Amino acid sequence: MSEYKNKTEQEYEAQDAFEERVIEIARVAKVVKGGRRFRFRVTVVVGDKKGTIGMGTGKANAVPDAMRKASERARKNLHVVNLAGTTIPHEAIGKVAGAKVLIKPASPGTGVIAAGGVRAVLEVAGVRDILTKSQEVPTS
Repeated sequence: MSEYKNKTEQEYEAQDAFEERVIEIARVAKVVKGGRRFRFRVTVVVGDKKGTIGMGTGKANAVPDAMRKASERARKNLHVVNLAGTTIPHEAIGKVAGAKVLIKPASPGTGVIAAGGVRAVLEVAGVRDILTKSQEVPTS
């Protein structure tokens, strides 16, 4: 029995190693015959500040339930990010739908020059020095 207890304690310690940040809480609606049905959608990012991050979204009728679902999904959806000391190894551009974010490595002491969701993701990944810019995606 003691081995089993130690195993679960280790699992809880491993889960506690992750820092959790809420990126967005949105109230969403489904239009039905009688009107609108409201729910909450929460986007959470988790990371160990050593290069491992995960993102998840959860929907529920109450915010705490949606946060719990998002956190569980984020812990199941982990990815490793390459780090070069306190920054990233090279410049990169990330595109998702209408969003485009440029991230550039920075010298030590610069800090995280980012806002909103980008800052949350980079901080839980363990990046301490980076330059970012949110850019417009040309529509053609």
